[in-house]
Amino acid sequence: MSREAFVALPYRLHRSDPSWVPPLRRDVRSLLSPRANPFFEHAAAEFFLARRDGQVVGRIAAIHNRLHNEFQRDAVGFFGFFESEDDAAAAAALFDAAAGWLRARGLRVMRGPASFSTNDECGLLVDGFGAPPTVMMPHNPQRYVGLVEGSGFAKAKDLLVYRTAVRPPPERLTGLERLEECLGVTTRRLEMSRFAAEVDVVKRLYNAAWARNWGFVPMTDREIDHLARQLKPVVVPELVVFAEREGRAVGFGVTLPDLNVALKRNRSGRFFPGILKVLWAARHIKRLRVLLLGTLPEWRGTGVDALLYRRLWEEGHRRGYEWAEAGWILEDNHAMRNGLTRMGFEVYKTYRMYDRPL
Repeated sequence: MSREAFVALPYRLHRSDPSWVPPLRRDVRSLLSPRANPFFEHAAAEFFLARRDGQVVGRIAAIHNRLHNEFQRDAVGFFGFFESEDDAAAAAALFDAAAGWLRARGLRVMRGPASFSTNDECGLLVDGFGAPPTVMMPHNPQRYVGLVEGSGFAKAKDLLVYRTAVRPPPERLTGLERLEECLGVTTRRLEMSRFAAEVDVVKRLYNAAWARNWGFVPMTDREIDHLARQLKPVVVPELVVFAEREGRAVGFGVTLPDLNVALKRNRSGRFFPGILKVLWAARHIKRLRVLLLGTLPEWRGTGVDALLYRRLWEEGHRRGYEWAEAGWILEDNHAMRNGLTRMGFEVYKTYRMYDRPL
């Protein structure tokens, strides 16, 4: 398989889609590289291309994430990086190739899309095609739904994405001083001068707070370090918030400026001279994505999440951001969904994870 042809295909397929955001090609190459991406320390992947009359018309990755299988105690393999022309035969051939590779490794279910796992871009967009994706969220044309479902996949779980205007904090998030006093909890921003130590705090909180979620797979220390290095240049310290009691973190929230607003200007995905367009557009970002917000299990339902949301909301409004996305949220995470609705968020996109028996 030509790795460069694998990387290049989406730029041809989606160049006329106004909602598609082209990633930087060098970032995609790094993501796919076993030498650069620590994901491959506990996983393997095989990459396939479909050709018709000598032209590449589709691609897919088959992914065996051993850490997922150990943690979930299952035999699930994944597919990801799926792209295809409107060609049902080519799509079916790609899924069959991925299924054969996963079956040969003793796996019993193929799930996806996940590129590479639920800690990365995952889910097939099934509703909300008119809006571009935010940073670290996928996008696909509507016809992919038919290609996937026509190849024997059935819904496993929906992932919901919410949005709201960034205005002064809603009434539900005001007057929480008494709650802070009762809980003995305070909030603080990320300290960039202690970045490595702050990342260590995130490691402990993330894997503990999300451990019971459907489809969760813990991130290794090296994976979190790798992601933190990638995000460090775009982090706004005031938008990464920790909740602490007696100096120990019990929850955190990570909100990022939506870098996709800038990346969208660089349709070729090439680093130079496209990076100049990206840097210029990045100065005018008014959109946010609430990437993560969670507490240790013993602090759920206490109101700590409201303290985190209030701090992030106040900081975002103070800095002139106008719009925010929160997600994704599992469709059956009713506590989180109800909390977002009470704060004025509304569902505007749905992504779907699919399963197919092997």
